[in-house]
Amino acid sequence: MIDSRKSLPKTLVADYIVGPAESFFKKEASSSVLLLAASIAAVIWANSALAPTYHDLLHIDFTLAFGEYRITKTLAHWINDGLMTYFIFIVGLEIKREILVGELSSRKSALLPVIAAIGGMLVPGAIFLGLNRGTATVNGWGIPMATDIAFALGAIAVFGRRLPVGLRVFLSAFAIADDLGAVIIIAVFYTKEIVWYYLIICIFFVIGLVIANLLWIRWTFLYALLGLGIWVAVLGSGVHPTVAGFVVAMFIPARAKYDTDIFVKKVKEVMDEFECEEQSCGYSILLDRGHLNAVHALELACHDVETPLQRLEHALHPWIAFGLLPVFAFANAGLSLEGMNLASVLAQPLTMGIALGLFVGKPLGIALFSFFAVKTGMAVLPKGVRWSHILGAGMLGGIGFTMSLFVSGLSLTSPVLLNYSKLGILLGSILSAVAGLLFLSWACAVHKKREEATAVQTSEAK
Repeated sequence: MIDSRKSLPKTLVADYIVGPAESFFKKEASSSVLLLAASIAAVIWANSALAPTYHDLLHIDFTLAFGEYRITKTLAHWINDGLMTYFIFIVGLEIKREILVGELSSRKSALLPVIAAIGGMLVPGAIFLGLNRGTATVNGWGIPMATDIAFALGAIAVFGRRLPVGLRVFLSAFAIADDLGAVIIIAVFYTKEIVWYYLIICIFFVIGLVIANLLWIRWTFLYALLGLGIWVAVLGSGVHPTVAGFVVAMFIPARAKYDTDIFVKKVKEVMDEFECEEQSCGYSILLDRGHLNAVHALELACHDVETPLQRLEHALHPWIAFGLLPVFAFANAGLSLEGMNLASVLAQPLTMGIALGLFVGKPLGIALFSFFAVKTGMAVLPKGVRWSHILGAGMLGGIGFTMSLFVSGLSLTSPVLLNYSKLGILLGSILSAVAGLLFLSWACAVHKKREEATAVQTSEAK
């Protein structure tokens, strides 16, 4: 009888446990699973017999002290004002990368998603204002304007290769442009009072970032220190502190210590050290000091050719997507259904304005503005993308969730109104996700039938 333990390969853990886990965490859309789980957990807890403990947990005070300077905030505020700064920072890095070398780097490629994002913000905002004009909730007009890129990409990933690659690129690009609009709205419209003294201090820190760029400094820790100073200064100024994350991201260097040609030359020189007299260079690199030094030289060369922007984005993204955002969702999605009924929800302009803004306004604005951009010649549809795809992507753009919850917390203070806004966000996002998935499934089926009919006609003609 064969001992099953001895028959197991040594790579069992790496290949069958660690490998799939790494594959899961590398997929950006996978974060939507954790976001959904965290949101459901928050709603269940907030409506259980232990509901008071949920709110007590979020209102625990934590103090950050720098000598005599102290910042005391509740856990919920640290999450929304502190941790979310890292999310905005990553958004800023993505926007900068897209502008420099991505889908927003040329006028033709950038205009379609940018114009679509503008339409996807204006129309939902107009629907919300139409329903809430003259009420105490009118300040929440920015809530239905945002798209949650993690949930949207998670939904579109269901179709695999049945949808053109250009559609995923379009959805990603307009969601990123949408995030930029949300950051501007937060900075301009949700700042209650400005303390100019702190803003002047912030400007000096920003000048420090400029000087570090001009001196070709690539030391990440220096940018982190200056970024912390900017965050504290922005916090004291009255502007929402998450804006600091976007400001710092714009000054993270996007050029490496040296270019690719020098990197290739260095690598070729190092690889010469691995020429071995026998067929094998040996199992352990520790047996050869020259090989060990060569590996270290390769590691240094890879580090120097990688840009700080690229390095930070790759290092922070998994922590943001699979750590910070689920924590944020758990802290903000705790909707209490106590005292709510269908009649009260339908009569609440806040809930209906958000839900209709996301479910109706988003696809309408994205599709109409995209159609206008293409028909006027300002932009072109991506290869293989049809108008039915654009409308379906617009529906998925109505999944507002993360940024919508964030803006909701900034624009509303009443716990009752916050609950109604959360209900509107969840309702609009769920309806948008279901409608987008069903519509794109129908579009894929119709497109497949047309291709099959065309193939039959072509074969008959031959």
